[in-house]
Amino acid sequence: MLKRIHVNQHVIKANRRNGTNAPPITVKTYNANVRAHEVQIDGPSRLIYSPGRPLSCGARVWVETEAPVAVICDGQRSDID
Repeated sequence: MLKRIHVNQHVIKANRRNGTNAPPITVKTYNANVRAHEVQIDGPSRLIYSPGRPLSCGARVWVETEAPVAVICDGQRSDID
């Protein structure tokens, strides 16, 4: 399953402005968006810069992988295969 991973700069700015710690990393699959503080990619991946064709969320830089991915949010680990 293809996964696209990107950092949401708006969440980072809001965290700084509000003193919060919302997870700024998003892992997108065909059926879900998972937010995280940390992501581990267990296999090959590629980093893409596409200013002319951003993702639907507006991201212009992201990582794509079909490898298993582990996301960590608030100390909890979840695996996305």
